[in-house]
Amino acid sequence: MKIIALESSAITASVAVTEDDRLLAQSFQNSGLTHSATLMPMAADLLKNTGLTLDEMDVVAVAAGPGSFTGVRIGVAAAKGLAWPGDKPCAPCSTLESMAWQCAHVGGEICAAMDARRNQVYCARFLAENGALTRLTEDRAMGLDELGAEVRASGKPQVLVGDGAALVQKALEGQGLPCVLMPPHLIYQTAWGVARCALRLAREDKLVSAAAMAPSYHRLSQAERERLERERCQNE
Repeated sequence: MKIIALESSAITASVAVTEDDRLLAQSFQNSGLTHSATLMPMAADLLKNTGLTLDEMDVVAVAAGPGSFTGVRIGVAAAKGLAWPGDKPCAPCSTLESMAWQCAHVGGEICAAMDARRNQVYCARFLAENGALTRLTEDRAMGLDELGAEVRASGKPQVLVGDGAALVQKALEGQGLPCVLMPPHLIYQTAWGVARCALRLAREDKLVSAAAMAPSYHRLSQAERERLERERCQNE
């Protein structure tokens, strides 16, 4: 099964092509350039450089959230654009699970985290055993103190991955809880992780159509929060 995967949920952008468990190629940028200008050219160049075509891809996968509202929208829109002409099945992947797949080989408890601002992180925890993942929690946005209490209750050291990993490390170490950061080349979100998550979805018959695929933000945007607050004040 050949998968083309897109990742644009945070500051980094990447595209990967895989065949089953094997990574065929990956393009990765951490340059700060706008994803809307880089993601599709990266996909086109990657396919060209591997001698493959979009028609040969069996699945189009994307990090569907949580993450940056703009970045997730760009990724999902790009994936829809790739999938629609050939009516290809799509894999809307959890950004957090995708990150955890990058360090599934390490073993132990993994905490995948993204900076959600407002002293919160998007996070999910997993148990890695023999290269496989078991979910310990759902994806959610939560405060660092609340996450620390959860980790304390688990009693296990945490392997931290994601652009929010340094925030979590500071919070956990401040509470005397053991944790370790993944190395710099593995700490950020990558399309390889998205492809690996997509493979699980495909094997579990959880793929969707391009039309059905949608972002999963896990909380309201700032604009939506401000609108609801204005409406609440007007009604008082």
